[in-house]
Parts: sequence; structure tokens; C-alpha cells
Amino acid sequence: MSAAIEALTVGRVGVDLYPEQSGVPLSQVTTFAKSLGGTATNVAVGAARLGRRTAVLTKVGPDDFGSYVRDALAGFGVDASYVATSPDLLTPVVFCALNPPEDPPLLFYRLPTAPDLTLTAADVPWDLVAEVALLWVTGTGVSVEPARQTQLDMLAHRGRPESSAGRWTVLDLDWRAMFWPSPQDARREYERLLENVTVAVGNRAEVEVAVGTADPEEAARRLLDRGVEIALVKKGADGVLVATARGMTTVAAQRIEVVCGLGAGDAFGGALIHGLLSGWEPVRCAEYANAAGAIVASRLACADAMPTIDELEAMVSSRTMREEVR
Repeated sequence: MSAAIEALTVGRVGVDLYPEQSGVPLSQVTTFAKSLGGTATNVAVGAARLGRRTAVLTKVGPDDFGSYVRDALAGFGVDASYVATSPDLLTPVVFCALNPPEDPPLLFYRLPTAPDLTLTAADVPWDLVAEVALLWVTGTGVSVEPARQTQLDMLAHRGRPESSAGRWTVLDLDWRAMFWPSPQDARREYERLLENVTVAVGNRAEVEVAVGTADPEEAARRLLDRGVEIALVKKGADGVLVATARGMTTVAAQRIEVVCGLGAGDAFGGALIHGLLSGWEPVRCAEYANAAGAIVASRLACADAMPTIDELEAMVSSRTMREEVR
């Protein structure tokens, strides 16, 4: 399948457990629903739901949850060939509290470390890394060794062309404080990542860690100064800033009733992959990515909630019609 893969995502995987009773603390929840999770994994699923041929480079434990991850990926149409096994670690489990729904707290079980952070050179399909049309990496992936050096070596092996010409390397800043000793440590590693990527994606908090400012326009300028072709800064209800060397545009947010904000950013990523591989202009990519995020935020679960292309078309079209009526 590797010859047909259009996008390879690298990084976090796990099993998400969602309470089936809402509005109560985890201590009072009696039943949970299981779903595939993890940023890189959800992004691959989101792009696959839109018709893209995707694969995930990650690791699981030698347990039944690891088997579940592989089976779930196959069910979503994602190539699981590069899901390796870390023999001495367990597949991560994440509990979601669902309150507040816009930004529900997560309880990670990834100790002493997660299998996906033990990626080494032996796990990497080097030819695919060099040749795939789109490579997706995350900030979490360089939070500890050996995954840190492995991901940096992958980016160096792939290189950054003077012009992407349909060949993209995307960095999801993916800042999660619990995975890092300090923001300063994270910024140092983000600087190294930015040397070899063509697209950077993050929210206000993530760009502040990466480039030292939460101001979207200034953060975008700093990202462009580091050589990326497209910088996307998510501004929540204020939309997403799309910046290139030609200028900056804010794409308005979609208005929905939030059920669970988890997975919205990953859906954004899956639709962004689809748009980049389709050759769309950055603003159009962001419009569809915004729509994907809104759809998933209006549902419960991440991977299972990823939208189809028809659902995206309907949401983008409905907003365009509303704007024309105004």
C-alpha cells in the first residue's frame, strides 16, 4: 500500500474513553464509550474520510488495545503497516471529562512513557518519508527521546524544497504542557522543527510557545520568517488567520452548538491535508478545515465523528449562502 499513500502522519495514538453520563465528574461516571484517539491518528482518519490514502507512523503496546488500534485504523481506511509494537509499554488510554464541552479536560495514562514516543530509526519507512506527498509531524513528537531525534532525522532526510510544488511537510504545534518540562524547552525544539517544514498550524497558546507571541498576525510573521510557506493561526470564535508571503486573511469561524471540542483540531488537520493535496489555495483550505472542525465539535468522539466531503460541502455552501443573503 505504501506506493499509494498520499499522506503519512507521525505521532500520538491511543484509546479515548468518553463518559456516557454528561455533566458529572469522572469519579461519578459509571460507563464509558471507547473510540480511537491521538492527534496524528485522528488527522489521518479525517483525511481518509475525505478520500485520501493515509498511513500513521506510531507505536502501541502488545495488548488488546494495540490490536484495537490496528483494527480501527483498517476500518477507517488508514494503512496500519507502520504501527509498530513497543514490547514493554501499554497502549495509552485517555479519559475525557466533557466539562466544559468547549475545552474538556483530559486525563492521560501514558506513563512511564507512551509507545509512540519510543519511535527509532528502525521504525521509520525512510523511502516513504522522502517521497510521500504530505508528511505531518507534531510538537509532542519531539517532547522526549528517542522520538525527538527520530522525528528531526525524518525532517532532515525529507528536506525542505525551495517551493513545495505539491509536496508538503506540515507541523502541528500540538502544545500540551504536561508533556514538557517547560515552555522554553518546547520552544527550543519547535525552532528545530521549523527549519524543515512548509506549513505550520497552531492556536494562540501554541504559537506563543513556538515563536514568543500570542498575537496572531505577529506570530504568523515570525513563522513565515522561519521559512514556512503557509502559517495558520487558530483564533477560536474569531476564526483562523491564514498567512503566506502574499498577505494575511482571516477566515470566519463556523457557528455551531458545541457538544465536545475534542477532535475539532484534528478534523481541521484532516481537511487541511485534503485541501493541500487537492492544490487548493490556502484560504479555501482553511474554509473547509474550519467546517470540519465545527462538525466534529458538534458531535461526541474524535475519529468516529470525522466528516465526509459531502458534509463539508454542505456546511461551506450554507455559510456562503448566508453571507450572500446579508
